[in-house]
Amino acid sequence: MKKVGILGGTFDPPHYGHLIIANEVLSALHLDEIWFMPNQEPPHKQKTQSIENHDRIKMLNLAIEDNSAFKIETIELERTGPSYTVETVKLLNLRDPDHQFFFIIGADMIEYLPKWNKIDELIELVEFVGVERPNYSHLTKYPIQYVDVPAVDVSSSMIRERLKKGWSIRYLLPDSVIRYIEEKQLYGTK
Repeated sequence: MKKVGILGGTFDPPHYGHLIIANEVLSALHLDEIWFMPNQEPPHKQKTQSIENHDRIKMLNLAIEDNSAFKIETIELERTGPSYTVETVKLLNLRDPDHQFFFIIGADMIEYLPKWNKIDELIELVEFVGVERPNYSHLTKYPIQYVDVPAVDVSSSMIRERLKKGWSIRYLLPDSVIRYIEEKQLYGTK
């Protein structure tokens, strides 16, 4: 059985926090691959309206291009409407019955688990892997495997805010992604 970690998110833009989480989980759990899965419409947060899905995919490709264990899974972008994890995992299990999936979530999502759509069904379909995030609790009644990840307090929203203010984003995300953002004048850059 192929062991695959799934890291979902808006990746708006992808940054070193995402890459560190993926690499640490890959290593700690001895997984074969990590699939980065961009959301179409995340039910719990807003993606930036001005950034097209193809730009998010291109930025992700640039961010992961030097790691052969990192892939992009576009299953949620191929559907319309809210991206409910339970529906996505059902489709993945049908499509790839020879894979064991590990769904990676940050502590911010661990706190939110009781509000997830069909959470009791979902925990039967996939193994959850929790990673620490500063200022969040990881206490939950749900079965979660924890992986210690170096604390990197960077977020996509913080990067977008810095860009809006004209501040540097160097060392927060790969240079190739920064160049793409600048070339395409994303997030109000010029």
